[in-house]
Amino acid sequence: MVQAYILIQTEVGKASTVAELIGKISGVIQAEDVTGPYDVIVRAQADTVDELGRMVVAKVQKVEGITRTLTCPVVHI
Repeated sequence: MVQAYILIQTEVGKASTVAELIGKISGVIQAEDVTGPYDVIVRAQADTVDELGRMVVAKVQKVEGITRTLTCPVVHI
């Protein structure tokens, strides 16, 4: 299992809506709207890195109101 944080920038005023919609995507553990340089932070999981990438590109980035994403895989050192 691969987990990652997805940091999301949205259009002004869209953070709550984006977080709510992303929270309904399969594989998303948690989606919260936050303050700071990013507007939404998501914790997601998938079986493989490839599946995680497909989820981000095919599902997360398709949500209306998103302007930029940054995916940060969780590593255990």
